[in-house]
Amino acid sequence: MKTKVTTSLVNKLAIPALIAGVAEPLLSITDTAVVGNVDINATEALAAVGIAGAFISMLVWVFGQTRSAISSLVSQYLGANKLEEIKTLPAQAIGIILLISFVVIGISYPFAEYIMHFYNAEGIILDYSSAYFQIRIFGLPFTLLTFAIFGVFRGLQNTYIPMVIAILGTLLNIVLDLAFVYGIEGFIPAMHVEGAAYASLVSQGFMAVLSVILLLKKTQIPLKITLPIHNELPKLAVMILNLIIRTIALNVALYFGISFAAKYGPAHNAAYTVLLNIWLFGAFIIDGYSSAGNILSGKLYGEENYVELVKLSQRLIRYAIIVGLVMLIIGGILYFPIGRIFTKETAVLNEFYAVFWLVLAMQPICAIAFIFDGMFKGLGKMAMLRNVLLVSTFAVFVPTIFLLDWFDLKLYAVWIAFTLWMIARGFPLIYFFRKEFVPKTKS
Repeated sequence: MKTKVTTSLVNKLAIPALIAGVAEPLLSITDTAVVGNVDINATEALAAVGIAGAFISMLVWVFGQTRSAISSLVSQYLGANKLEEIKTLPAQAIGIILLISFVVIGISYPFAEYIMHFYNAEGIILDYSSAYFQIRIFGLPFTLLTFAIFGVFRGLQNTYIPMVIAILGTLLNIVLDLAFVYGIEGFIPAMHVEGAAYASLVSQGFMAVLSVILLLKKTQIPLKITLPIHNELPKLAVMILNLIIRTIALNVALYFGISFAAKYGPAHNAAYTVLLNIWLFGAFIIDGYSSAGNILSGKLYGEENYVELVKLSQRLIRYAIIVGLVMLIIGGILYFPIGRIFTKETAVLNEFYAVFWLVLAMQPICAIAFIFDGMFKGLGKMAMLRNVLLVSTFAVFVPTIFLLDWFDLKLYAVWIAFTLWMIARGFPLIYFFRKEFVPKTKS
């Protein structure tokens, strides 16, 4: 029986995925909010967490693409009623990505200061960011393992279990952040920036262990690596490679954003850190509906159910606009209180408030782009995603930020470039999707 896309089905998948998706940025947001309110060198600590967090996020996004690739293939096999034929693939993929993560740790740990300096960190900011990075980098294997297992659950049309794992991990991180950063008199010493890193590391380890336990208990997908090599592994590898190239292009934009912000001084850098975390938070909220698009488009594609696939895209565009507008309105109402959550430094708040409206205004555009990112991942069309992001980054974002920096627009240069970047990412995907699939609904 072919799948019928309904509002209840979309929300059943999207709402738990939305809650789960918020977990990753909440780890960084919690670190940012807690560290930004320490008594000593708050501005420098906030900037340091932003710089190190940006590089760690880059690594997670680059190598965490296993999640989307696994989800795509599992959902397509599920739609084609051939799930038994793909059961051994996830363990092989997870084994490879974990091996890569250990190599990344071995390469990056000794060169932490050089990496942070590359992001224009200097002086005390360099010291703080290096210390933070050298702790949090050990959470990379835990995060990649968790992401890959989330991909399996998503492919099986289950977003509830990842939601539970994400909620528990986030709550643990908040408690540990407060305890480790500020300390508990007579029990835990205040560890400042390093405390935030330890809190994230422990939370990531907890989520990874819980993910493994629930996958083994709730599904028939094994985590024991068995031979022979699955015949879909080369295809999976190509999908991941395309997503990695795409994510590197994405992180070129993020690198220039934080690098330019750091160049403008500690107050601009700290304000950018807060703005980026809020922007990422918004991205992960809409990721719930993006994930529903990912999950359902893969299954519908496997069923060759093109009519419902096009209906799904139309429904998700409406949801994206609504969610984006809601975030814009809420952000507008809470415009000034939001800034004060992260810092009390007047210089930082002035830079934050000057540009925050632009971050809010771009939310509906971002929502549409993220929705179609998810759908193309579900369809397995990673090469198209790669090409669109390469063009939007190197033909739109990079020239824009350099041009507007030349006019000395500072943080405006950064966020105008991000806005045009999102437009260039989203609307071509809508065009290519409709060009391919609308004619198939008439055949």
